[in-house]
Amino acid sequence: MKNIKVIVIMLFLSNISFAQGGPKINILQAENTVDYGKVYKSSDNGVRSFTFTNSGDAPLSITGIQSTASCTVLYKPSKAIAPGKTDRIDIKYNMVPGPIRKTITLETNAVNYEEGRVPLKIKGEVLMN
Repeated sequence: MKNIKVIVIMLFLSNISFAQGGPKINILQAENTVDYGKVYKSSDNGVRSFTFTNSGDAPLSITGIQSTASCTVLYKPSKAIAPGKTDRIDIKYNMVPGPIRKTITLETNAVNYEEGRVPLKIKGEVLMN
């Protein structure tokens, strides 16, 4: 019985030591999605922001952003984001009439996304006036 307790304690401690540390990105929009809703082309500039926090214990770097031809990245942090700090990514959709269903992929050093690739989604509908 004593041996079983020792084994259980050792397994528990080994799991704690293998907990993944490093930078972690937490996108503040639900499901990593910005919803434009229904907007009119003539009255909306198409600019939206994704806000995020580095919830890890190491600096978070955004090394690249892949977007479709319909989206332009207006702002991304040029320096690493310290643990606990918040920043944003600003994008501009070109407001083509019709449904919006696009994904922008951040390339980061975040350990809480596979290979550090973070999908950001925009959705909605652009209407003509």
